[in-house]
Amino acid sequence: MDRKKKARLEADGWKVSTVAEFLNLTPEEEALVETRLALTRKLRQVREAKGLTQAQVAKLVGSSQSRIAKMEATDWTVSLDMMIRTLFRLGQTPKQVGRAMAG
Repeated sequence: MDRKKKARLEADGWKVSTVAEFLNLTPEEEALVETRLALTRKLRQVREAKGLTQAQVAKLVGSSQSRIAKMEATDWTVSLDMMIRTLFRLGQTPKQVGRAMAG
């Protein structure tokens, strides 16, 4: 958010904070959320770069299209393990996945 907008909101009585502050997340919880978001972005990026549909990725990993859609929507019912295994199946190396997680 730019400084002018922030100053205007604060002058109008609004409190400007981070998502972590708003949700009262611990540093560990915030790191988990950021990691999940990073994996989600990487999964979609790799899928689109390879020109694959969600259905094609699902077939490749033995899952369903709706499960891949949930991965890309950062659904909390999808495990980090499943997201990482899917990235590996799409040809990503542990180093590439680690870089994505590190942001």
